[in-house]
Amino acid sequence: MGLEKALINGIPVLFNPTEYSLEKSNQFQDTSLPGLPSPITQFVSGGAQTLSMELFFDTYTDENGKDVRTYTDPITNLTKIDRGLHAPPICLFQWGKVQFQAVLERVSRRFTMFLADGTPVRAVLSVTFKEYVTLEEQVKGARLESSDRTKRRVIIQGDSLWIIASQEYGDPAEWRSIARANGIDNPRNLEAGKEIIIPPLR
Repeated sequence: MGLEKALINGIPVLFNPTEYSLEKSNQFQDTSLPGLPSPITQFVSGGAQTLSMELFFDTYTDENGKDVRTYTDPITNLTKIDRGLHAPPICLFQWGKVQFQAVLERVSRRFTMFLADGTPVRAVLSVTFKEYVTLEEQVKGARLESSDRTKRRVIIQGDSLWIIASQEYGDPAEWRSIARANGIDNPRNLEAGKEIIIPPLR
């Protein structure tokens, strides 16, 4: 069985990466309430997962001194704005069973070897991909994991029942369930610092 090449939008890398790293973060907000010794920490949103790696390119021996940019440019060009999309294209990194749909957020090129005429023949690309998930995919996933038990939550400045329903249920239209459970007549008038319950969806 031959060596399986890593692909970026169908573009084979010259040499497979020796390692890669995945990073995921969440955003939290601290809200200070009078009389409490510590702020209330509440989840705001999840951050996009990132995939980072270094890719090595060498054409000095195998390609008899061919310009290494022949191989690096198709990858760096994925940061350019697509005229039809008005944004850089969506990318797919594939390597065996690993598939990562993303945008190429950052790329840096380091050329480390040259011919006598200045032609670069060795390079390292440091690339960072940011996970790309459509709104429809996120809402669908959130609905599959909707709350099935009652929760409690403290209202923070700027909260609305629509935002809370979207975060808890994946559907802002479910704000009425929260309003009914808490006897809220005016959903536009939420008191910061007040604790409410988030009922399970039926």
